[in-house]
Amino acid sequence: MLTVLIETRNSEEALARTLASLISGAVEGVVREVVVIDKGSTDQTHHVAEHAGCRFTTDGLAAAVSQAKGEWLLVLEPGARLAEGWMEPVLAHVSRQTMAARFSRAKAGRAPFLKRMLSRTAALADGLLISKRQAMSLARNATDADGLARGLAVKTLAAEIFAAPR
Repeated sequence: MLTVLIETRNSEEALARTLASLISGAVEGVVREVVVIDKGSTDQTHHVAEHAGCRFTTDGLAAAVSQAKGEWLLVLEPGARLAEGWMEPVLAHVSRQTMAARFSRAKAGRAPFLKRMLSRTAALADGLLISKRQAMSLARNATDADGLARGLAVKTLAAEIFAAPR
């Protein structure tokens, strides 16, 4: 059903945290595959990906999107963790075949108000759920996964994410 894409660079510990939050989705059959797109890691990122059963590639975002098996893509930053109960809102959104969506930021993981207002957040901080068809058209011009998510009109899911620490 879903292909999860995670773009990494020296992210072995963060990748392990993200993959752990996806286990329930893999067990339930919601997560069909996980693709780790590496951008020149010199640590053990590739070992973490391989031991978890992920497909590891250095071919870039566009190639990973075009080779994805799922019709919907879930794009996450290494270190981001999906909160309990994320599958039901994702499945409901996918079944309606609507526009792209992001997760709600978990209250426990939010920065203080003033810091949120004064800092620029990454486009993928809240994850991205996007159809493969839409992602393929956007990936042609995007240099990285953050560029894929930047400027998209999206819905907000009733599922929470703990953003990757900065």
